[in-house]
Amino acid sequence: MTADTAAVTAPRTTAPSGSGLWRATVAISVMEVRTFFRDTRSLVFVLAFPVLLLVIFASLFRDSVTAGGITIPQSQFFMAGITAAGVMSTAFQGLAINVVQERDSGLIRRLARTPMPKASYFLAKVVRVFITTLIEVCLLLAISFTVFGLPVPGTATRWATLGWVLVLGTLACALMGMAYSALIPSVGAAAPMTTPVFLCLQFISGVFFPLSQLPAWMLNLGALFPLRWLAQGLRAAFLPDALAQGEPGGSWELSRIALVLGAWVVGGLIITVMTFKWRGPRVK
Repeated sequence: MTADTAAVTAPRTTAPSGSGLWRATVAISVMEVRTFFRDTRSLVFVLAFPVLLLVIFASLFRDSVTAGGITIPQSQFFMAGITAAGVMSTAFQGLAINVVQERDSGLIRRLARTPMPKASYFLAKVVRVFITTLIEVCLLLAISFTVFGLPVPGTATRWATLGWVLVLGTLACALMGMAYSALIPSVGAAAPMTTPVFLCLQFISGVFFPLSQLPAWMLNLGALFPLRWLAQGLRAAFLPDALAQGEPGGSWELSRIALVLGAWVVGGLIITVMTFKWRGPRVK
């Protein structure tokens, strides 16, 4: 989305009333989604990357493994982690870069000068992230099931777990991306400052390796960030319960997952409100 378009299409409210906030959020959300799917780079780097990871790992790791008396395809271990990486790709990396682009071009500053409630900007970003995340997850599930024969959650309880973990995890990663954007000095530094963080978090969060294989310092560091808990929550949805004994706590720890992701949502919101930059470098 461009803020110029949003400024034109957003309702001209004089106060952030409930109806004005709603109308503005809907208007900007529509533009956000349309612009995202018109941007080939976004589609390739945000949506295609996790799909590519799934295809590579599922094609390479075809052996079966036995744990806790249960035998499953080795590629099934990677399904949850790669899905979590897909969520973070859309919610953290893609969003942080997008915000910096709009800030440095001066579009956010012009948007802030309109009568539209500022909260609409953030709400529209979250709406876009949820829509793109849902598409991402559906793509991964469809490919894993139809192409590689990997199972989907088999009970209503597992689908419910998948649902709330995705909601909390997406919110946590999105607000992490919003907050992180304040540290990025310019649009030229956006990709170099987000991509290494995203890649490093994947390696220390159980995306590519079981947590039991990580050294203690990596395990403790990864536990500070939402990707670790998002991946663990998705494993609870995708893997047999017998495999929970391989987790650091010996169980899926769903209560702790909800607590940590919820804390990231609250903390990320507070940090974003306090540090968000409506002005970038001076536009010539």
